Amino acid sequence: MVEIDDGRTGPSDAAPPRPTDLLSIGEVVRRTGVAASALHFYERKGLIHPERTTGGTRLYPRHVERRIAIIQVAKRLGIPLGEVAEQFAALPADRMPSLRDWDRLNERWRARLRARQLELERLQQEMTQCIGCGCVSLNACLVVNPGDALGAEGHGARRLLPFEDDGAAPA
Repeated sequence: MVEIDDGRTGPSDAAPPRPTDLLSIGEVVRRTGVAASALHFYERKGLIHPERTTGGTRLYPRHVERRIAIIQVAKRLGIPLGEVAEQFAALPADRMPSLRDWDRLNERWRARLRARQLELERLQQEMTQCIGCGCVSLNACLVVNPGDALGAEGHGARRLLPFEDDGAAPA
């Protein structure tokens, strides 16, 4: 026990935080960096579940911070909130999810993210083949003209607006 000059007991007397401790919305905002309006939005979407006092004040279990962190990561990865809600539906709302719960969530998202990564790599390879000049009648163009389908329509860039030589903007 640590004594402080004014006679109060120090931090060693404080019980360690528990996942079920209740936090005010201001504390959650301060601890997560997420705006109160976002917390209300997440609540409406069923992503987080605060408790209410008799006066209607929202109190969030401390473990909701973990859900908010996952939501923020999902947003950065481009995972829609609807999918986050689907995954959260399989997790307990009244307690902190176990390591096993998080591992299952991680595995589902890992597979989805790997597929997305492969798709982006494929798109990057296709774009590398594109010369970017607007001539879409090349056999090699896999982006907008696979198999040179536009070549049968005539010469030139078939998907671009016609260019006016007099300097006027295209009609």
